[in-house]
Amino acid sequence: MNVIVHDSPVGPLTLKSDGEKLISIWFEKDKRDASRPRASGVRDPILDQTRRELDQYFAGKRKSFEVRFGPGEGTAFQRAVWKALTRIPYGATVSYGHIAKAIGMPKAMRAVGAANGQNPIPIIVPCHRVIGANGSLTGFGGGLDRKRYLLSLERGEAPLL
Repeated sequence: MNVIVHDSPVGPLTLKSDGEKLISIWFEKDKRDASRPRASGVRDPILDQTRRELDQYFAGKRKSFEVRFGPGEGTAFQRAVWKALTRIPYGATVSYGHIAKAIGMPKAMRAVGAANGQNPIPIIVPCHRVIGANGSLTGFGGGLDRKRYLLSLERGEAPLL
């Protein structure tokens, strides 16, 4: 496994690759912090590409990601939710109920929320685009300030952190 720490407008991001694809992104002080890998110092083309694409995203010049990615683990249900998240267009938001319907389980809103919270590749698998049914901002592994920033960035507003 290869790991780097990349500075971004939302703070340091720890990026992890298995050499074939990006498998995780951690925010600084992520709720999963205890399992955060340490930087390996190894050059990795996947991590280099991820870094470039994230820089372009934060500069407002990229709306989708081309880097190969895939979670290293997760249940079939979680993977279905994460796949559905990748279909949410840049700048759009949807509810947990919308994702539940999209995966054929319309009553599984809470389970969708739990799977959303376990997303190992935030930003690229855009879990920040999922909001409450009433339009409220709900939990995000990186914190609600980062979620607000990412949504503002995608709306083309001058984001403030």
